[in-house]
Amino acid sequence: MANKTSEIKFIVELDENKIPEKLNWSAQDGGVDNEEAKAIMVSVWDAKAKETMRIDLWTKDMPVDEMKQFFHQTLVAMSDTFNRATDDEKMTATMKDFCDYFAEKLELTK
Repeated sequence: MANKTSEIKFIVELDENKIPEKLNWSAQDGGVDNEEAKAIMVSVWDAKAKETMRIDLWTKDMPVDEMKQFFHQTLVAMSDTFNRATDDEKMTATMKDFCDYFAEKLELTK
C-alpha cells in the first residue's frame, strides 16, 4: 500500500521591491482552495542543523490591529500545541499567562 501525501501550497505576489502584495494558500485535504490571507507564519524544524527555519510574510495592507490579533492567536495556538507535544502542564500554564499578559498590554481583551 502506497503512503498518502498531502500538499500545502502558498502563492505570494510581490511588488517591484519584493514586498508581498497578495497571499493565497491551498490545502486540499483541509478543504482550502486558493484562499486569500493577509499573513503567514511557518516554522520548520531542521533536524540536521537542530534549528528552526521560518517564513514570516504579511501583505503591506495588513492592518496593525489585525497583526496584533494574529500574533496573540498564534501564541495561544503555540501554547496548545506545546502542551499536546510535551504534556508539560506547568510550562503551558506559564505560556498561557504570558498570552493573557500580551492581550492585556495590547488591549485585545474583549
